[in-house]
Amino acid sequence: MRPVTTIATGFVFAFGALRLNGFDLLLDPVGWGLCASGLFRLRRSGDDPFAAAWVSAVAMTYVSFALLVVSSGVLGHDPTVSSFAQVISVAGTAGALLTVWLVVEAVIRRIRPGGETATADLLDVLRWAVAGLGAIAGLAQYGYAGLETAVGVVWFAAVVSLIIVLYRSARLRCLSPTWKSVADQVRPARHP
Repeated sequence: MRPVTTIATGFVFAFGALRLNGFDLLLDPVGWGLCASGLFRLRRSGDDPFAAAWVSAVAMTYVSFALLVVSSGVLGHDPTVSSFAQVISVAGTAGALLTVWLVVEAVIRRIRPGGETATADLLDVLRWAVAGLGAIAGLAQYGYAGLETAVGVVWFAAVVSLIIVLYRSARLRCLSPTWKSVADQVRPARHP
């Protein structure tokens, strides 16, 4: 599977829900793990935008796993556990939005010099929609904003659109793990 296809599939797992008897079959940790896998294949160095997104996706794998454990009731229903679950939930929401932002930023930085300015512009608009509406939807869960349903529906449409654009972009040559930009080709090789 192409790296960006793996990332988009990870977003399907992380943001989608397929419930059976109240259990989500699309496990969020699996989704964030898929994202991390695709990002790892695209990163070139420790300061590459894909590396920053990879770190965030790995962190989200652990946060979503902790949230899965806490929300499953394995730790009991102690008020301390409930408070911890709320903190993990907020961290999960904020981390998910940050990770989406970093992933899309890395993709934009790779495809814009490759000549895909229209796709880069569309991805930029979609990441703002996902991050902004996601923040509003997160606040709405705690009663800080009205129109929870409307914001949630529009946010979900933005996420679906983002995933579709990522799937369509996966075949771009500049998103191949072996692609080298003009700057990479001109830069002399470093020898230890």
